[in-house]
Amino acid sequence: MTDEKIKRINELSRKSRTPEGLTEQEKAEQAALRREYIDSMKASLRAQLDNTVIIDEYGHHKYLKKS
Repeated sequence: MTDEKIKRINELSRKSRTPEGLTEQEKAEQAALRREYIDSMKASLRAQLDNTVIIDEYGHHKYLKKS
């Protein structure tokens, strides 16, 4: 997710709290940008967890398992 898209999410959020609110097109854009942001955060977290290694008391390295 680029900084420009994050700035746009914040702009739309601020505008939604004003008396004029958002147009239907802006609401759709906001929803799409939020979904993209959430998906990128989930992918980042998944990548981090996939590379996490736990060392047990015997010194064995074990990767986290997907549940």
